[in-house]
Parts: sequence; C-alpha cells; structure tokens
Amino acid sequence: MKAFATEELFKLDGDIPLLRAVPYGVQHILAMFVANLAPIVIVAGAAGLGADQTGSLIQSAMLIAGIGTLIQLFPLGRIGSGLPIVMGISFTFVTVLCGIVATYGYSTAIGAIMVGGIIEGVLGLFAKYWRRIIAPIVAAVVVTSIGFSLLGVGATSFGGGSGVPDFGSPQNLALGTVSLVSCLVFQVLAKGKAKQLSVLFGLVIGYVVALFMGAVDFSGFAGMQLFALPQLMPFTPEFNLGAIVSVTLIFLVSATETIGDTSALTMVGLNREVKEKELTGSIACDGFVSSLSACFGCLPITSFSQNVGLVAMTNVVNRRAIATGAVIMVLAAFLPVISVVFSSLPEAVLGGCTIMMFGNIIVSGFQMIARAGFTQRNITIAALSLAVGIGFTQASALFAVFPEIVQSVFAQNCVAVVFLVAVVANLVLPRDAEAGDVPDAEGERGGAAEGAASAAASAAAAASVPAAASVSAPDRVPAPSSAPDAEEGELARA
Repeated sequence: MKAFATEELFKLDGDIPLLRAVPYGVQHILAMFVANLAPIVIVAGAAGLGADQTGSLIQSAMLIAGIGTLIQLFPLGRIGSGLPIVMGISFTFVTVLCGIVATYGYSTAIGAIMVGGIIEGVLGLFAKYWRRIIAPIVAAVVVTSIGFSLLGVGATSFGGGSGVPDFGSPQNLALGTVSLVSCLVFQVLAKGKAKQLSVLFGLVIGYVVALFMGAVDFSGFAGMQLFALPQLMPFTPEFNLGAIVSVTLIFLVSATETIGDTSALTMVGLNREVKEKELTGSIACDGFVSSLSACFGCLPITSFSQNVGLVAMTNVVNRRAIATGAVIMVLAAFLPVISVVFSSLPEAVLGGCTIMMFGNIIVSGFQMIARAGFTQRNITIAALSLAVGIGFTQASALFAVFPEIVQSVFAQNCVAVVFLVAVVANLVLPRDAEAGDVPDAEGERGGAAEGAASAAASAAAAASVPAAASVSAPDRVPAPSSAPDAEEGELARA
C-alpha cells in the first residue's frame, strides 16, 4: 500500500490514500453499528411489523446513516457541518415512537417524523437565535428523563418483547442474562479501543446461544436475495397533530444533543471552539436527513457520540477516512443478508445488551447535573421538572381535564413534559436569587451557548446512542460509566 504521513490522519482534509483510509472508516462503523440498528428493531416490534418489514427498515437505516454522515462531512449548502460527525438512528425517539405506533400505527409515526424533521432543519438554520435558552441544567434533566423512560423498553425486550406469548419465560430470561453478562465480561477484560465492541460481542454470544436453544427465527432467510434496493415510501405517511407535536418536542431535545456533540468534537478533535456555521449546519442536517429517513420508513437520525469518544481516543479527524466508513454503510444497505441476520435476533438477546445502556443514560444525566452545579436554582429546576415529568405521566389520568391534543402529547411522554418544565423554569426563575447562586448565574450568563453545548455533549453520549457505554476510553477515568466519563474528561481538559 502507498505510504502516507501519519499526521495526515489528524487533519480534517489530510491527504491519505483511499485504501489506507478504509480501516479507520470501518472502526467508526463498528463503534455505532449495533446502536444504529437497535432502535429500528425495538420500534418495529412495538408496531407489530413482520420480519420482512423489519429487515427492509434495517437496510434503510444503514443507507440513511451513510448518507447523513456524508452530508455532515461534505455539506450541501448550509446543510451539514463539514466536521467528522457520524450519523445514525437515534435512541432518543424510541419511547415516544413506541407509544405512537402502538396507538396510531407506524404510518402516523412516519408522518410525524417527516414534519418534525423539517421543523428541526429550519430551526437549525436559525439556531443562533434560540440555542442559548438550553442551559446545562436543562440538558441534564432531559437526559436523565430519557434514561428513565427507556428502562421499561429495555425490560420489555429482556422478557422477550411486547405482547409475545412467552414473555418472561425461562428461555427469554436466560438469553437476556447471557447477553448482559457477555457484555459485562467483555467490557471488563477488553483493553483500549476493543471496548467499543462489547455490545457487539454480547449480541454475537447471545445469538449463538439462541441458535443452540432453537430461539432464532429463520423465516426471513427463505427466498433472500443477494442484492436488493432499500424501499422508498414503504409506508404511506399519516398526519396526526398530537403525534407531530410529540415528535417535534423530541426533535428539540435531539437538537440540544447535536449541539453538544458538535461542540465536543471540535474541542477534543480540533482543539478549538465550534463555529456558528458548523452548529447550524449540524442541526439542519439532523432535521432534514431525518425527514429523508422517514421517506424510507426509518426513524430520525442524529449525531453519534460514541464516535466523538472514538475521535477523542484516536485523534483521527480526517474526513476522507471517515467517509470510507459512510460509503461502506451505504453499500451494506444493498446486502439483505445483514438486515435479515439482525432482524432474526431474538428480542431477549437485544434486551440483555440494551438494559445496561439505558441505565447508563440515567447515570450520565446525574453526572451532567453535577457538572451544571448543585446551586439552589439548579436543584429546583431538576427536582421540579423530574418530579412533574416522571410523576405526572405515571398518573396519566391527571391530564384528563386537558384537551385531547395535550393528552396525546404529554400524558404518556415524560421526556416532553420534563423538557417543557425545565425550559420554562430556567427562563422564569431568578438567576441570582441568593448568594449561593451567583457563580452559577454568572456562568450561565457568560457561558450561554458554550456552556449549554459542553454540558449537552455528555448528554448526547448517552441519549443519542446508549451504546456509548462501551466506547469512549473508560481507562482514562476511574468511573463505572465509560462513554460519558471519558467524554466529560476530555471536555474538562479542553
């Protein structure tokens, strides 16, 4: 192979031969592969979709991840950041979309994603006018609520999936346990960058055990083609106002995560502050590509923070190197065998690998709250928003007096309630109510966008992709939660 100077890998537009770039692109794919496809499997299961439909959506997920990454790397006008950001299907939307597909059907979810993505994309182009209202404490409590909202999803998968006749059977519990233990063992024993693969390792071990137990459904392999095109518009979108509002609120949450990811990447990878153009382009790419994703029947897309953690570990920011990974994802979308294998995965195996990830989001949220500071003002915002958001949605009859549109948006959606209460509380509570709040108030006034961005960085590390738990250099900081801690450590040093 043609030789090249190693330092070219550490430059955004360094000159590196194509073949030498491929391993670095593959590395980024492995870091996000499982987390890119898992949300599709979970939401498709909640919608009751068959193996063929789920397999088709997995193909589309790989295609959209590749396209979104390429647009981030090489912007189309004002859409895209020009930074080495890797995109993939977001876990942030799983809870709200599971509720929508169970109530209204998958087509309604697709319609809501189309509209919500366009709204986020447009807002992204004007991000400089609104992003300063997202204070660090707001991002922190939102991430914490996302973690709590996903615990039930993980537990349901661990038991075998929603509505299955053998839910909680010894076989399902055994498969979930084997997968979970395999992830933990690999996480403990693996060194350095290999820790990125702990979730993939758990899935492989769980899948092999499921094969011996006769728990794998091989029906999807019948008549499987070697090559196939991802389906455009496999679902006719339906538009429900309540679903649209619910999804749009979560898009705003996703935008705060993207602010954090983009800011963190420039700090740890390029040793500089993020530029306004890069932030607006990154958020706009999130939104508009999410609408494109809906055209293929897929879920919203977002920046993947475990790949930010990977950049922090390796310092590889070369756009050409990461683009090779994006191209490989696009090509993989035309190979049905990948989607068929993944869609045949028993849900208990997936649950075993995701249950700890979801708990890790909560821990990441707690860490972010600590970083924002335990001032009386921040404690009030966190306590109020979490108590109202999580508490009221568990007693959803409290919303019965409100119009149906309000009920459909908030009654079962704790993340939306927490986000709304936290934003309002952050706007109306005085910033210098007491002496103990002065440093925090000054920090919020002086830090504005930068403070929100750096706090949201670890938010995205868990919220956009919980698989980050096994990605980001946990050996750098003595803490149980790898990705958020590693990323926070890098941000602190930056």
